[in-house]
Amino acid sequence: MCHGGWCFEDLTRRLRGLGHSVHPLTLTGLSERRHLLQGTVNLDTHIQDVVAALDVEDLRDAVLVGHSYGGMVITGAADRAPDRVDSLVYLDAVVPTGGDSCWSLVSEQERRWYLDVDETGYASRPLPFFDARATPHPIASLLQPLRLTADLGNLRRRDYVYAAGWADQSPFTATYERLSADPGWTTHALPGGHNLMRDTPDELAKILLDVAAYR
Repeated sequence: MCHGGWCFEDLTRRLRGLGHSVHPLTLTGLSERRHLLQGTVNLDTHIQDVVAALDVEDLRDAVLVGHSYGGMVITGAADRAPDRVDSLVYLDAVVPTGGDSCWSLVSEQERRWYLDVDETGYASRPLPFFDARATPHPIASLLQPLRLTADLGNLRRRDYVYAAGWADQSPFTATYERLSADPGWTTHALPGGHNLMRDTPDELAKILLDVAAYR
């Protein structure tokens, strides 16, 4: 939420330096694409952002990485483009099933944040401690239920990377514990805060390299 592809800069540099093709995306209506923010931007828009990038770059066997709200987006993109997606990696993220919305998966604290909309009436304001480059986030993308048509359990890998270093109680602890007991998932815990790509880029790069190595 509220961020752009720039938040993956350190991780992108490390992976590209090792010869991997990396495509950090900024979703419609955010950051350098904030001029596209309007009331019609929703979860389907953001899923299509990813699917379009897969198509235009002609990517195959892609590992999709989604942070926080991005878990909604990569789940939908894998459903829409199953011939192009190999694995999913959730970074301290929501893990939806069909019919879930980001709103339905978060706590009342997060919902109160979502409802703090800007003057347009259709975007949630960045929290005060966010990066100065953060911009309002289209609230329709948080309210819209996810539509799925297939069983994503057929993907080669699904990994969950849990941030164990939250300053207060993590809202993702229950998700991490549930997936750790599921043989269909590989789980990891890193000592950073919610923005793992900023706090633990080296450790996170090792996890992603492991995921990509077995394609």
